[in-house]
Amino acid sequence: MALPEVKQSATEARLSALSLPESGCLKAAREAALSRVQTMGLPSRRDEYWKYTKPDTLVQAEAPKAAVFHADEAPMFNAFERLNIVFVDGVFDAEASDDLSLEGVAIDRIEDICCKDIHWAKDLYGVLEARGQTPVERPLAALNTAFATDGVAIRVTGKVSKPINFTYVHSDENSDAILHHVIRVETGAEVTILENGPAASRFNKCMEIDIADGGKLHLVRAQGRDHERRAATHLFARLGTESVFKSFTLTVNGVLTRNEAVIELTGDDAVAHIAGACVGDGDFHHDDTVFITHDAVNCESRQVFKKVLRNGATGVFQGKILVKEGAQKTDGYQISQSLLLDEDSQFLAKPELEIYADDVACSHGSTSGAIDEEGLFYLRSRGVPHAEATDLMTLAFLAEAVDEIEDAEIAADIVSRLEGWLARRR
Repeated sequence: MALPEVKQSATEARLSALSLPESGCLKAAREAALSRVQTMGLPSRRDEYWKYTKPDTLVQAEAPKAAVFHADEAPMFNAFERLNIVFVDGVFDAEASDDLSLEGVAIDRIEDICCKDIHWAKDLYGVLEARGQTPVERPLAALNTAFATDGVAIRVTGKVSKPINFTYVHSDENSDAILHHVIRVETGAEVTILENGPAASRFNKCMEIDIADGGKLHLVRAQGRDHERRAATHLFARLGTESVFKSFTLTVNGVLTRNEAVIELTGDDAVAHIAGACVGDGDFHHDDTVFITHDAVNCESRQVFKKVLRNGATGVFQGKILVKEGAQKTDGYQISQSLLLDEDSQFLAKPELEIYADDVACSHGSTSGAIDEEGLFYLRSRGVPHAEATDLMTLAFLAEAVDEIEDAEIAADIVSRLEGWLARRR
């Protein structure tokens, strides 16, 4: 069926501003992704899963200008021993990055893979993204697969001794970055991936994660700093038998952020936890859209999302749990909550369950409300100033999401950053 004229024009304008990279062994995947974009068209507010978020600035031909924010505080995760991989406006910075060698893991740039006829990533690049287009179309992810100009492929073969950290630096107020990462965790292997930084004026990032039987991956992301930035991120994960995937995302700034996650539990006894915490002030729009599919026996999934909003900020949560026929003994939990610190902010939620098995325990809940006046009064009566008491109540509200972080030291660093953000905006 032909695309509506408006969507067709917007799609053609965006594609005309891009050129397909030299592709090597990824050529077929890129061309297939381009075909998907042309067939689907880029998103508009008429699309069901974009009705709460206006995608115009994410799909227009030129990236909107975004001022570079200079902060006095050190970048996230600097206090931890880690292997650091730096991208500046979407381009790998070899001088700022560490040597890409670490026991138990092999790391290659996507650019280098494209020069090889054979590479393990060829069997994964674009595959999970393509699977994730059903039943909901995700054209910005397909656009990424087709046109990503940089990124890395990580193959984990053992228990990695320290985290791998992606640092995304924004230095050009007109930058438009498209990055694609591919991660394969082999049987019994384990790794922690960290991400932080604003990346670019407009950022389109896709991460495809394939976890083999017994593998574990912990992902912690921190988005923020440059407030005028816009970002659309996509996470596609496939889990094997007895594998574990846990993800947490912190967002504290940004005019527009859309984080999509599509997770498939395809092996028995797999565990997937995805959580997020955001605090928004003023012209802040934050959208978490999650789709988890249970397609195996005795699997567990958790979705925990908390948003603190004030001065007209907007939060969106769209989360779905799909339990396929035969996926018995599924344990699916979903909670999305917002704390509105004034009457101008809003939280828009669309929780969904779709279940085709009869031996399951699935639940979802969504709430939105003001700060607990009794709790606030209790703190005030014990001499805590109003602003500090409000911050303490806010941190307590976010705690359930932060508790999803496996590493206690990383969780403490996240809480410290939240405390600083709140203190600066009293």
